[in-house]
Amino acid sequence: MKFYKLLQMDPQQLKQQINQQTNKNEKRKLWGILFLRSLLLVMFAIAFIAPLSTLFGSANSAMAVSIFCILLAIRFVDFGYRIQDALINLILIFFLLLLSPIISHHVPAILGFFVHFLSFFIILIVTCDKPEMGNGGLFGFAYIFLNGNPVAEGEFYDRFLLACLGILVCGGIYFLKHRHKHSEIHFTHKVKEFTLYSQKYRWQIRLALGIAFILTIGHIFGIERFMWAGFACSSLLSDYSYPPKIHERFMHRIMGVIIGCALFYVVYSIFPVNLQFLIAPIGGFCLGLGSDYRYKTILNCFGALMVASALYGLNTAITLRITNTFIGILFALAFYYIYEFFMNRAFKKETNQQATIDK
Repeated sequence: MKFYKLLQMDPQQLKQQINQQTNKNEKRKLWGILFLRSLLLVMFAIAFIAPLSTLFGSANSAMAVSIFCILLAIRFVDFGYRIQDALINLILIFFLLLLSPIISHHVPAILGFFVHFLSFFIILIVTCDKPEMGNGGLFGFAYIFLNGNPVAEGEFYDRFLLACLGILVCGGIYFLKHRHKHSEIHFTHKVKEFTLYSQKYRWQIRLALGIAFILTIGHIFGIERFMWAGFACSSLLSDYSYPPKIHERFMHRIMGVIIGCALFYVVYSIFPVNLQFLIAPIGGFCLGLGSDYRYKTILNCFGALMVASALYGLNTAITLRITNTFIGILFALAFYYIYEFFMNRAFKKETNQQATIDK
């Protein structure tokens, strides 16, 4: 397999290749590619996000990070319908990401809930034709991150310009990668397929409702850094595997956050002050080497806590990280069972009624 194609594989695929190899030289080559891939990804993230944050202001770094996430999502996964409709819907996605955080923070909580639900549900309908590919989690991260980092009125114009740039960049990449796919399938065809009997659409509603509820709870109680609860909630509810791995993810998430916070505390304490800026990139590099959910949960703490410790101090940042994560996963677990109970009960009743009519 060519070097470039190997470089495009995710860590899990590369590790499978490594495990299947018997030649030691080939194993070393593949390990080198895995390390190089992770290094290039971190360098690209820094080279992409840092200039945009400088140009459009640090308050808009959240939009820069979100554009980067969307870029990763659409590079490999298409929307499932023709290019013309996909590019129009990409513009819609960016405007929802731009406006929803502003609107939801300036309306009563109940209206904010509907803003969150409708906005994110539309994003899922538009982008997640294949939820098993995991792009729903990336769009969920972008939506929650932007809602956790709203801008003041004076900074909105810069965020608008950055969103427009995001449309151009992501639209260009999407066109290059997917322009020849699904040329006969219109977006309206996908809309007409909608049915609550479909696992995919029920998953989309569940994820959109869950995120809307958790963000509304954070808005009502004004909890600091509550977007971390949103990330934790989304990570459980975005799982599309069957049977669901929600219990497994619940345990891995809380243990991963506790271990990640402990490791960060040690690393932060022993690193010289003038080198602490390296902690987040090192964490990002290590993150690129792993594919296991537990491993990713541990290393995700590094970048998050590096930013939060500058705002709240180390101990408070760690406390917030663990507390908000625990709130998020507890809510997600409870919401999952309540949602599935009512959905299964409703459709079981409807099926029984239809059977009676058929008789």
